[in-house]
Amino acid sequence: MTLLGMCIGSFLNVVIYRLPKMMEQDWHEQCCDLLEIKNENVTEQQKVNLISPGSSCPACEHKITALENIPVISYLFLKGRCSSCKAKISLQYPIIEIFTGLATAYVAWHFGFNLQTLFAVLLTWALICLSMIDLEHSLLPDDITLPFLWLGLACNFFEIFTDIESSLIGTMLGYSVLWIVFMSFKIVTGKEGMGYGDFKLLALLGAWFGWQYLPLVILLSSIAASLIGIAMIIFRGREKSAAFPFGPYLAVAGWVTLIWGEELVGIYLNSF
Repeated sequence: MTLLGMCIGSFLNVVIYRLPKMMEQDWHEQCCDLLEIKNENVTEQQKVNLISPGSSCPACEHKITALENIPVISYLFLKGRCSSCKAKISLQYPIIEIFTGLATAYVAWHFGFNLQTLFAVLLTWALICLSMIDLEHSLLPDDITLPFLWLGLACNFFEIFTDIESSLIGTMLGYSVLWIVFMSFKIVTGKEGMGYGDFKLLALLGAWFGWQYLPLVILLSSIAASLIGIAMIIFRGREKSAAFPFGPYLAVAGWVTLIWGEELVGIYLNSF
């Protein structure tokens, strides 16, 4: 499972890199259509999707060969540099591959051989993509959040993680809770404190786990965001008012809830 996860991690790197570019191209096309002007910036040959064109070096456009695209091994063999121009290859690529491999293996071990494992692995891959895209671009693409929201509802129609009633309520509460926080903050300060993608991501997690686990997700993500935010202010001199993406914290909290949610809730209840 680790090797499979590493191979999937290589594909996730493609999604993380290309999906924002695809969205930007789509937005530009929509603007051109609205203004009734010709889109001259991108030709049909230059359009990017998840399959074509083939992977290449951003610096010299050297086409990546199959031997240069083996997860982790190729990075080590090339010593983290392009074989053609010797430009540095981002360390993000092997890190995502290794992390995806380990996370996939752990999910499979945790849930065992059943349907929960299949869907939990898919959710894990989606959360990795969403986290990285939000970190790099402050975006949580609907192309990922909405299909996985519906997949969570579909899973729980068959009670794979929770019952369908809890799933539906979790979806509605997940979106509305952050929307209320967003609107309250906007009314008080006149500023937008978060994006609509965060609402959809919490709705997605509510669809998968049910409304009962939303307080845990919100608590874990808030604590993580607060601690890291304070650390960045103290050690990196970040402005207190500077915006930061909340999606990765929701994603991490969601994955922790997926794996250890029942135990954490049990510990909390037993403490009282």
